[in-house]
Amino acid sequence: MDDVTSDQIEQLDQFQGEYRRAVEDWIAAIKSEEALAAVPHDIAEVDKWEQAHFAEDEMRIKVKNAKKRYEDAIRQKFYGF
Repeated sequence: MDDVTSDQIEQLDQFQGEYRRAVEDWIAAIKSEEALAAVPHDIAEVDKWEQAHFAEDEMRIKVKNAKKRYEDAIRQKFYGF
């Protein structure tokens, strides 16, 4: 990492960590939805399953946003934009 300041490295580490935590939360949300989808459903369970889907979708959005921040920081470091 030529010409990289400690602040830049710290920022990249932060964005990478946020991205990795978001991915782990997303995986947990997917597993939660999967667990509800793998059993017979009565109407209450269907509601829980649907809510799990919405939670998974929210986590996916967080992952995409965290990934973009991390990618943008890397582009700025390597390409200056």
